[in-house]
Amino acid sequence: MAQAVDITQILQHAQSPDANLRNQAEQQLNQFNAQNPAGYLLSLASELANGDKPHESRQIAGLLLKNSLDAPSEAKKAELAASWQAMDGGVKQQIKQALLATLASEVQVARHTTALVIAKVAAIELPGKQWPEMVPSLLGNMSVQPPNSGLKQATLETFGYICEEISKIETVVLEQEEINHILTAVVQGMRKEEADNSVRLAATTALFNALEFAQTNFENPDERNYLMQVICEGTISEAAKVREAAFECLVKIASLYYEKLPAYMQDIFNLTHKAAREDEEEVAKQAIEFWCTVSEEEIDLQSEIDDGDSTVVHHHFVKQALQPLVELLLQQVTKQEEDQDKDEGVWNISMAAGTCLGLVANVVGDEIVPLVMPYVQEYIHKSTSPEDWRWREAATFVFGSILEGPTEVQLASLVNMGLGFLLNAMKDTNSQVRHTTAWTIGRIFENLHGTEVTPPIINTQNLPQIVSVLLTSIRDEPHIAEKVCYALSQLAAGFKDAESTSLLSPYFKDIVAALLETAQRTCDVQEQSRLQLQAFEGINEVVRSASADTLPLVGQLIPLMLGKLGATFQQAADPNLKERNSELQGLLCGVLQVIVQKLSETDTTKAAVLQYADAIMEALLSVLASRGASIHEEAMLAVGALTYACGTQFIKYMDKFFPFLELGLINHQEWQVCQVTVGVLGDVCRAVEEQIFPYGDKIMQILLSNLQSNDVQRMVKPQILSCFGDVALAIGDRFDKYLPHVLQMLQSAQQLSVLQQQTGDEESFEYNNLLRHGIFEAYSGVFNGLSKEKVDAFLKPYAQSILDFEEYVFSDRENQDESVQRTAIALLGDIANQLSGVGALFAQKAFVQHFLQQGRQSGDPGLVEAANWANAAINKAIVSSSTTATSK
Repeated sequence: MAQAVDITQILQHAQSPDANLRNQAEQQLNQFNAQNPAGYLLSLASELANGDKPHESRQIAGLLLKNSLDAPSEAKKAELAASWQAMDGGVKQQIKQALLATLASEVQVARHTTALVIAKVAAIELPGKQWPEMVPSLLGNMSVQPPNSGLKQATLETFGYICEEISKIETVVLEQEEINHILTAVVQGMRKEEADNSVRLAATTALFNALEFAQTNFENPDERNYLMQVICEGTISEAAKVREAAFECLVKIASLYYEKLPAYMQDIFNLTHKAAREDEEEVAKQAIEFWCTVSEEEIDLQSEIDDGDSTVVHHHFVKQALQPLVELLLQQVTKQEEDQDKDEGVWNISMAAGTCLGLVANVVGDEIVPLVMPYVQEYIHKSTSPEDWRWREAATFVFGSILEGPTEVQLASLVNMGLGFLLNAMKDTNSQVRHTTAWTIGRIFENLHGTEVTPPIINTQNLPQIVSVLLTSIRDEPHIAEKVCYALSQLAAGFKDAESTSLLSPYFKDIVAALLETAQRTCDVQEQSRLQLQAFEGINEVVRSASADTLPLVGQLIPLMLGKLGATFQQAADPNLKERNSELQGLLCGVLQVIVQKLSETDTTKAAVLQYADAIMEALLSVLASRGASIHEEAMLAVGALTYACGTQFIKYMDKFFPFLELGLINHQEWQVCQVTVGVLGDVCRAVEEQIFPYGDKIMQILLSNLQSNDVQRMVKPQILSCFGDVALAIGDRFDKYLPHVLQMLQSAQQLSVLQQQTGDEESFEYNNLLRHGIFEAYSGVFNGLSKEKVDAFLKPYAQSILDFEEYVFSDRENQDESVQRTAIALLGDIANQLSGVGALFAQKAFVQHFLQQGRQSGDPGLVEAANWANAAINKAIVSSSTTATSK
């Protein structure tokens, strides 16, 4: 059996500022782990447990031990878990005993690190009902005599980490009795009688992590009352950290157990009201976060009610507390920090209050307007002292925050009166006021500007001033210019439905020029990155919304963007600029993608793309080549857009492009890149059609391998299934060589979908809809791509299975989305249309007519059309089968 060895010096060297010592130590540790993993882990545990060792080496030992049990990637995590499970049982027992003993260490950092490690071991062993003595041993620590505050604190911290870990596991890990014991210990540590605030904080944090497992306890009124009492007592603890943690518990309870809150809401309102007004900022922010969460819950509940769910419990807490809640929030918005507008990540009490007002507006709609507008109208002009900028900024922020929720009728008159004032406020002497004003103008355009708003808030009278002010203000400080770019983006988006011309057409050239100039501004690296992003997004939106009379100008942007993209390759050799250069290339590729998509909408304008197609593809291939083993996601998306413009002519680029397509498909580490590449593969198939066949074997080999690989993120796999359909449609009957493998994969995917439906959590439902969509699209591609003879030969044995799966999906109405319904119904029509003699099978399936009726009554034009077409095809198949049977 493995033995522990002394590794103190190696661990100390691993933290040495001397690079040579550090690298040597890291190599020794890696070698030890590779050659003797059991001895390596046992030595780390021994170091962590040894009170005579230096604090630093104990801490690094604990962290290395933790990292030997867990990893960010699911594949690596599974590998480490399997390695632990395969280790000698005696060694594992020694490690676990050492860990449990270390919780009593006098050194806080050793206790904390040990708590983390125990949770990682628990996450591996508890699902298999291993380590049964762990919970009893930890519970025993809470009553040890004489009392040991350090041990109690570490034990509670361990419980918290364990609950955090097992909440990620789908299966039941702890029995209800064990959960009850843990909750009892945790609540005991939270009580106001606990003198040690570090114990009380650890207990409160542990409860936060354990709340997901407390469903049974929240169903019991006595247990729920006691839990709520202890939490509320925590919100008035003398220790700010305890108060903050207690409010965090209330926030989570608002999300998990909203329906259980009525009996406690008056007390909670009083507690949150007092904390928001008087407490330290971190505590006050959590008090406001409670009302943010309640608002979010009530928005979701109202949405479910609007969708016809009569089982929803909606307590209308926000509406009941509306006036005092709004007054409370209005009192907080003037608590800004100096220069907060320059810090993109700032989150203070003022920001929290404004955000909460926005959510409240979404809950109560028009009712918030009379409560807020007197404040806005009183303070938006205030300018009697230098500090009055706070009132002007707060009033503007409040107005911008409530623009989503109330009806357009309520807001339009206010905006029509106030827009001119806001445009003038872009000259305010205070930068924070100008920053918030630009954001508010953007919010007005985003929520109220559009062809559906009558009368329109933007017209021939005010548009010249709007454009003039924004094009002047875009030269303001970078963080203000960023918000002006957002305002211009939303201004353009409001004209997206214009066809031959729009009010914005005369300003197209000036707006794009200003945005391009802004994208080239030099400033602080982070500011420049954000400003470039917003400026190019502004250009994208202007292009997307361009009316027909400005499309020649859109075409002129192609050589301009190609020139800018070409210039980035001249700087690529500078390693200091490499990351920024890559970002800029991505943004330029994004603009090219939008331009190509816009101009490809009609055959007339498509000619402008084809004129530059070779140059565009050459530039995109250069971007793809510049990343080595990685693939530039934005360049790949731009290629996808170009396939639509080029159609079958895209085949001339395939020899040069295919290596990058292959690289993207096997890029399992950057799964979004892999997913985008699968989508682009579908674009290529639709463009070049049967000309993709020479590449078919390699493509199908990679796609089939990806489906079977645990290294491929699961979100990619539904799109791979859809891509099978694209390949089948492209190459037709020659797809038959792949059918045995593809049909096996689709049958497995159907089984997985059934299992996913049984897990019951929202994330699984969303993934399952993607999976079902992919399955149906794959089958549709196969049925339509192959000739009827091939369909009969290969797919007839699967017809019953496919219809059974359709019926299963139909029965799960609560979790269907419209894309699944559309593809499912379309597939029913494809089966009826392409498979001979299937009418009798349809006649036996009563669900089919109900499914079609559901589609016809959906109100979605695409779904209605699919249902009508499928209905005709199915009726024809049934009649045909009936006629054939009669003739026999």
